[in-house]
Amino acid sequence: MPTQFAHTNIVAKDWKTLARFYEIALGCTPMQPELVLSGEWLDELVGLSGCSLHGINLRVPGHGDTGPMLEILTYEEMPEGPVMHANTPGMAHLAFSVDDVEAAVKAFVANGGSLVGKSIVKEVPGVGRLSAAYARDPEGNIVELMRWD
Repeated sequence: MPTQFAHTNIVAKDWKTLARFYEIALGCTPMQPELVLSGEWLDELVGLSGCSLHGINLRVPGHGDTGPMLEILTYEEMPEGPVMHANTPGMAHLAFSVDDVEAAVKAFVANGGSLVGKSIVKEVPGVGRLSAAYARDPEGNIVELMRWD
C-alpha cells in the first residue's frame, strides 16, 4: 500500500494568530476554505463528545501545491496543555529547512516566538555542517530551524 505524509496538526489556543505567525515567519500559505467542523462524525473520529472546531490548513513551503500541510485548529472546548520541552515524550518538534538559520530565528522572535536554547553550528563527521536552532512559536510549540551544508 503506497503511503505519503499528509499533514501535521497543531491544536492552538488562537488558530488565526498562530496561522498568521507561520505565514509570516516561515512562508506557509493558507488553503481555503477555513475549516468549521462539528457533528457526530467528528466526535466519532476524535473520540470526544460535542466537538466543534475552527481552523485552517497551511501549505508548507518547498513542496508545491500537493505537498504536506500544517493543520491549525482551535476546539471550542480545550483543556490546558503541557509545557513541551525538547525531551518531553511524544511529538517533540516540527523542523523546517531554511536558507539562513539566524534570519529565521529573527523572524520567529520578531513575530512573537522565542529561542529555546542557542543557535549552533556543528560539523557532523561523514554528514556535513549543521546550523540549527530550536525556537518556540507564540503558543510554545518547538520548531527546529535547520540548514545542512
